[in-house]
Amino acid sequence: MSPSNAILNSLPPAERAIILEAATPVEFRLGDLICEAGDRATHCTFVDEGIISAVAVMADGRTIETFMIGPEGMTFPLAVEAGARAYSRLVAQSDGYGRRVEIGRLRQLADHSEALREAVAAYAVRLTGELEQSSACNALHRAEHRFAKWLLRCHDRVEGDVLKLTQEYLASMLGSQRTTVNEAAQTLQRAGAIRYSRGRVTILDRVALERAACECYGVQWEILEAGIHPPPLAKAG
Repeated sequence: MSPSNAILNSLPPAERAIILEAATPVEFRLGDLICEAGDRATHCTFVDEGIISAVAVMADGRTIETFMIGPEGMTFPLAVEAGARAYSRLVAQSDGYGRRVEIGRLRQLADHSEALREAVAAYAVRLTGELEQSSACNALHRAEHRFAKWLLRCHDRVEGDVLKLTQEYLASMLGSQRTTVNEAAQTLQRAGAIRYSRGRVTILDRVALERAACECYGVQWEILEAGIHPPPLAKAG
């Protein structure tokens, strides 16, 4: 199967083929733990479909998502240049699949591929930009606006309009109380942007959801995803 991953697809065909030969197909399911914070990174995963979330875990057990990885990216991009330890928990936010490459082997391949080094470095820079914007967003913007932004970013990375998301899971991703998430969901539902019930969020009106999101959605799109996916309004119905 040809990769859907933007990093791999940016490489010359011959170099991409070498990496695919060294890679092992991997599937993940909603809620699967990819690695725990503090674990030593052993493999990089290039995501073809689905979402992997990086989640910061506080000493009291509270959590908040710091960034998400979809078909535009990979886990542990900096491990290509140096050893890496996971600073956040990596967990599957949806069903999906990708290609895993052992880090030592990927380094060897990068030593002989300027295109791979440049593609991974460019992704790492964009990811840093996303993290910087997320820090400001989490500190300054209200939960309902962050919730709308978060739904849009999920919608950009998955097929279809239905997201399997429990209230508890949403609260852990947004670093908010379940009651706050429920209020935000009800506000978006009354606006006709989504339908929310039984652990599912259905995107009904993409344009309305974009109006409800904070400015960070557009900024993060420009930083990380411009030129990789269709324009943000492509899914609007």
